[in-house]
Amino acid sequence: MRQIPLALLAPPAHSFDNFLPGANAEALAYLMGLQPGDPPALLWGPTGSGKTHLLQALAERWQAAGQRVAWYDAETALPWELPAHESLLLLDDCQRFDAGQQHAAFALFVATAGQGYTVVATADVPAVDLAMREDLRTRLGWGPSFALEPLREAEMRAVLRREADRRGLLLGDEVLSYLLSRFERNLKGLMALLERLDEFAMSAKRALTLPLLKAMLADEAVEEKIDSDPNL
Repeated sequence: MRQIPLALLAPPAHSFDNFLPGANAEALAYLMGLQPGDPPALLWGPTGSGKTHLLQALAERWQAAGQRVAWYDAETALPWELPAHESLLLLDDCQRFDAGQQHAAFALFVATAGQGYTVVATADVPAVDLAMREDLRTRLGWGPSFALEPLREAEMRAVLRREADRRGLLLGDEVLSYLLSRFERNLKGLMALLERLDEFAMSAKRALTLPLLKAMLADEAVEEKIDSDPNL
């Protein structure tokens, strides 16, 4: 049994500074210039395109300026109440809202109307294609809408190298090419994989190499098989 070291390095904060815009520069510029009372905005795109990163970066910027932020997603328990004097309301992954959460989100839109709030939401498709109650779908499509695209390969390499450097890891071309050719190019998933690889390299006291990556994946496959079949 290998020993897993304590995670001593905090995950990077999601900020505008460490968001690599790629084809999403227009959305980034809009959010950086967002003001209280602006129309509701929708960011939409596939998993890994940076939607939640941008929401977290926006929340960080507004909170640093002394403004208040409220965040709601599919994991936020009902009832959803609008606290007094909030300036920024964030709705993440709206396509995952159940019927009760959709009703709560619509009620929030009604409560914020004309009150100086700013609403920014995310979804996996544009508002017109969302399978949800019509009144909420309409409100999500009221204001500016930005289609986010995942990073291209060169941009993905840059982000992974930057994170490896932050961790003090030497991420060679061989390992990087293997990651990008064998796994879905979902930045969130690849960053999590890099974190596991960092922990595995520390516990094994070995350099980050392709054989080490393959050994970690083999270990994880065995552990997953054992977890799925307790008789093993």
